[in-house]
Amino acid sequence: MPHEAISVFDIFKIGVGPSSSHTLGPWRAAQRFLQSLEDKGQLFQVEAIRVLLYGSLAKTGKGHGTDVAVQLGLSGDDPVTFDVNLIDAKMDDIRTMKKLLLHGKHEIDFDPAEDIEFLVTESLPYHPNALTFLAAFHNGDSMAETYYSVGGGFVQKEGEDANAGTAIELPFPIDKADDLLHWCRKTGLSISEVVMENENSWRPEQDTRLGMLNIWRVMKECIFRGCNTSGMLPGGLNVTRRAADLNKKLLEGRTYTDYDSWLQAVRDGGHHFKYTLDWVSCFALAVNEENASFGRVVTAPTNGAAGVIPAVLQYFVVFCDGYKEEKILQFMLTAAEIGSIFKKGATISAAMGGCQAEIGVSSAMAAAGLTEAMGGTQRQALMAAEIAMEHHLGLTCDPIGGLVQIPCIERNTMGAIKAITASQLALQSTPDFAKVSLDNVIKTMWDTAKDMSFKYKETAEGGLAVHIPISLPEC
Repeated sequence: MPHEAISVFDIFKIGVGPSSSHTLGPWRAAQRFLQSLEDKGQLFQVEAIRVLLYGSLAKTGKGHGTDVAVQLGLSGDDPVTFDVNLIDAKMDDIRTMKKLLLHGKHEIDFDPAEDIEFLVTESLPYHPNALTFLAAFHNGDSMAETYYSVGGGFVQKEGEDANAGTAIELPFPIDKADDLLHWCRKTGLSISEVVMENENSWRPEQDTRLGMLNIWRVMKECIFRGCNTSGMLPGGLNVTRRAADLNKKLLEGRTYTDYDSWLQAVRDGGHHFKYTLDWVSCFALAVNEENASFGRVVTAPTNGAAGVIPAVLQYFVVFCDGYKEEKILQFMLTAAEIGSIFKKGATISAAMGGCQAEIGVSSAMAAAGLTEAMGGTQRQALMAAEIAMEHHLGLTCDPIGGLVQIPCIERNTMGAIKAITASQLALQSTPDFAKVSLDNVIKTMWDTAKDMSFKYKETAEGGLAVHIPISLPEC
């Protein structure tokens, strides 16, 4: 089997909420379809486009903004740079005018209500998150391409080799945790150092460092924005944002003007347990309230679990004196490699594995990252990741109303706290006596995912989604 090379920037992607699988992935699929039209010289021959959404994308697509993402992608907008404040206005224009400027160049008739179909009773066999683009040309010809959003913003075209584009020679190929440990033992390098050596195969080290610090910048801005934004989340559940009120309550009148002065105001409140615990929850709530509001977030490794790693890293920065670039880079490199190993050995898609594949994986990533940054050994970092996932096994994905709000937002606070606890346990333990390895728990997670009913895999057809009576407006 060919080795799958996954970069830190494949795991951490800047994008728009609320879902990496249901928003970012379909957005990227639409962009790839446009590129396919461009490559064939057929973009300006398009007369009409229809989009078919299957499986989980159909069942929870409206709550996750799949239809919005597809329209933005077909318009040629990019999730990294598009001004999220313009989303509503752009959707209103397309809906009202029934026109879409394909790739920002070619106007076609397009009615979202008619031309995006939610096929809730149909699924494609390869993956639950499937969508097909159908293009009709002026000369009577047509073209169809199907894509799968396989989790964390990763997209695969039907018939395409899953490892296409990853045929890069890494000095330290890693598919399992044991592979990672082997290279650490052989070289004497830490996990983050091994990962950086692999990243050097893609780009100069300075570019990797700058890129990761930019990822951290987006995470910080997301936390700060979420801690200073009140109101109601969109979607019809009428969920009140809590991070801003909690932020104000915890600061007890201490003032600030920007992120750095806010950070100092947080530190000035002390380090006692309840205070620290409340802040970790606040950080996680802030990110996922932003995510639920179509804000700019970082997949870590998904959007639904985007708050865990920023919350734990912010905890490290504020309460562990970790505001040093080297420590932040160690944390992120280590966390990314753990996410990569989970993707290769199991899944990071809730539509395939339930919420254990999102919150569970993000908690394991954060636990390992924190452990390395706190000075733990390679084996302690892997142990921390194992502990964190072991206590998320079987966690279902049952979003009420198909929205990434309940229970998703609070689950990020739980995942962050579990990550910190797992790290502390590992740092106070001797891995020699551990009964369960990280590879063991990854295999167990994948077996659990395969046994789990489809009702609990991001379909909103089981669990809380069917036991909490709600009445949502038609999106």
